[in-house]
Amino acid sequence: MTPSFETALVRVAPAGDAALVAEFPPRIDPRINDQCRAAAAELRSRWAAILRDVVIGYCTVTVYFDPMRVDSRWLESEIRTAAVTAEDAGPDAGAVIQVPVCYEGEWAPDLAEVAAFGGCSPDEVIARHTGREYRVYLVGFIPGFAYMAEVDPSIAAPRRATPRTAVPIGSVAIAGGQTGIYPAVIPGGWNIIGRTPVKPYDPARLEPFLFKAGDRVQFTPVSRADFERVS
Repeated sequence: MTPSFETALVRVAPAGDAALVAEFPPRIDPRINDQCRAAAAELRSRWAAILRDVVIGYCTVTVYFDPMRVDSRWLESEIRTAAVTAEDAGPDAGAVIQVPVCYEGEWAPDLAEVAAFGGCSPDEVIARHTGREYRVYLVGFIPGFAYMAEVDPSIAAPRRATPRTAVPIGSVAIAGGQTGIYPAVIPGGWNIIGRTPVKPYDPARLEPFLFKAGDRVQFTPVSRADFERVS
């Protein structure tokens, strides 16, 4: 199959001396992300024993390797081959994950601001946020932080001008076209509109990471009483 202009590999570039980045068309697009996932799966299946890691981005695949063991020119060729092979792969839907969210009180400190941005009521923000299914495009930044898209454009408020020094764990937030859940107490500048008892990352679980690229997420509103019951 001849790679299409829309999804064909753009280039492979070095990221230091121990990583190569495969770059696809730079936009948030499920077809492009599917190709990244397929290329990453192909590389892992063939060369996991000699690669340090293969990391999926919105429209990139970063391959980490030991330059003392792996020739970068050979690896670039393998990456290009995997990208072409990925053209034949169809959509590979991930798991559907339901996430309960309480959009009330102190757990939603930026809900009113997002409503003002959207020219709507807080209840309408909640309805729009919960009214669609989100795709997990990548997991990164810190362990378990899943970047999900796309948020309804009417409530896609930009990052806060001044980030918080400590965002509570479980905070559900919006930044532009993305939404996500903070898996730990960390600084952050996204708009917090609710909180969930769900743990995106739990090292005590058999599978520590709840979300994977390609998964689909549905947020469900719950009352404070229901939140406290399950948390």
